[in-house]
Amino acid sequence: MPEAIRKVNVIGHLNPDTDSICSAIAYAYLKNKLGNTDIYEARRAGSVNRETAFALKHFGFAEPELITTVTPQIKDCEVQKQDGIDAGMSLFAAWSRMRETGTDTLCITDEQNNLGGLIAVKDIANANLDIFDTEVIAESATSYANIVSTLNGEMLLGDPEATVTEGSVRVGTTPEMMEDTVKKGDLVLVTNRYETQQFAVECDASCIVVCCGAHVSPQVMASAKRHGCAIIATPYDTYAASRLICMSIPVSAKMHHDGIVKLSVNTSVDDAKKTIASSRHRFFPVIDEDGKYKGLVSTPSLLTAKKKHVILVDHNERSQAVEGLEQAEIMEIIDHHRIGSIETAAPALFRNMPVGCTSTILWQIYQENDVEIPANIAGLMLSAIMSDTLAFRSPTCTPLDIKAGEDLARICGEDIPSYSDAMFEAGADLTGRTAEEVFHQDFKVFSRGNAKFGVGQGSFMTENSRKAAEKLVGPYLAEAAAAEELPMVFYMFTDVKSSTTEFLYYGEGAEDVIRRAFGVEVKDGMAVLPGVVSRKKQIVPPLMATFQKIQEEQD
Repeated sequence: MPEAIRKVNVIGHLNPDTDSICSAIAYAYLKNKLGNTDIYEARRAGSVNRETAFALKHFGFAEPELITTVTPQIKDCEVQKQDGIDAGMSLFAAWSRMRETGTDTLCITDEQNNLGGLIAVKDIANANLDIFDTEVIAESATSYANIVSTLNGEMLLGDPEATVTEGSVRVGTTPEMMEDTVKKGDLVLVTNRYETQQFAVECDASCIVVCCGAHVSPQVMASAKRHGCAIIATPYDTYAASRLICMSIPVSAKMHHDGIVKLSVNTSVDDAKKTIASSRHRFFPVIDEDGKYKGLVSTPSLLTAKKKHVILVDHNERSQAVEGLEQAEIMEIIDHHRIGSIETAAPALFRNMPVGCTSTILWQIYQENDVEIPANIAGLMLSAIMSDTLAFRSPTCTPLDIKAGEDLARICGEDIPSYSDAMFEAGADLTGRTAEEVFHQDFKVFSRGNAKFGVGQGSFMTENSRKAAEKLVGPYLAEAAAAEELPMVFYMFTDVKSSTTEFLYYGEGAEDVIRRAFGVEVKDGMAVLPGVVSRKKQIVPPLMATFQKIQEEQD
């Protein structure tokens, strides 16, 4: 497996049914087994219905994580691993870090790695150019340790952990010139003249910075100690020291902490581009799923985001797939439906077989690769086959489906009739469910030419449960059509034991379409279709043909 592939999402269709979910789990397991890896992960493209939830719980599986889009995200970009800095770090140290790392932005974090702000090279430049702000050292509560580090100096007297809390920065020349300028609490830069050093101390300066590595006499040291004046020695001359000392202030004094443009690892690259379009920065902090600082992403890296890798199971039509598929790398498609509208940018493995269930194809792939099917995986695959073939009653059911189902039942130790009845009953339970939930438990969108329509299906073991579902869902069809932006929607209420479907519909011209497609009369908004249980084989093809004929007549 190429190193570039971080993860492969194995995904079923929107409004997933049991086959879609169970096949995704079973195929992800198989791919990981064959590749001796763990990068294949099952995902769901919508809410799990009650039938599927029953199967998952029965065989000890949690619901796969939800995925709504496969567009590239920040996590698919090159995120620069850069440690956060402490808010007390000096501007000079921050600038040095920027030069070392080749970035113009640093992020300030706390001990728990929470993002507190950011500082950019422009902020440091602006601070350095503000030469008239002589009180910035005190206003920023700058530590003496920062001053010593910035001036490459040594603290001869005083506490390095203490901070400057008052006064301005002054340059001491002669006592005569200092008399009217140096005030109590000031920080004074002096040279080697004893008189200048002593006068600054006696003016109650909070600190004197002795430049050029000049000697400090014992008399000045003693006087400074009596006056509570700190002494710092630096090898730099007065000019350099006066320029550098403002760079000792902590980054917290100049950092941005309001309105920071920060990106989550789950933010889509498209959204990120819109967000940063008006920003003056080139690097942006990235936050992980736990809200902690992770690193930096640059504007150029958004243009080279890696595509997500996906395997599609139980569908191959664009209208049934998650968003952003055109921006993903489709590696494989395993399906049992008609060949639809999905296109790939590169060759991909496409296995499509005319069987009743995707899990039947997967059972065959397990056999071909001589991989043992664990009992719990076998149970999921059996559930999928029972669901899609209506326990072998559907006309889509083939001898291969029956063979696979019986073999899987033996592996997982289930009795097919009793287990399938229990699963269907769980799926038909309407307790606490809304019309929207029932409608979307198994709903797919189809198109033919200019025509676009949706077909949902529910399978029921008893007449009472079927009628209750019809009463709940029937009035919702108009709202569903509007929500899905479809001119027509149809819904199959299938009685499994009698192999009969009561067909409800909504939309202008839908009644005429049903008459022409199935040759039946419609009464009270419903068509009864004896012997019809399969959406894929008995409903969609006649509807497609009818829409095609209507379009030809209109042309």
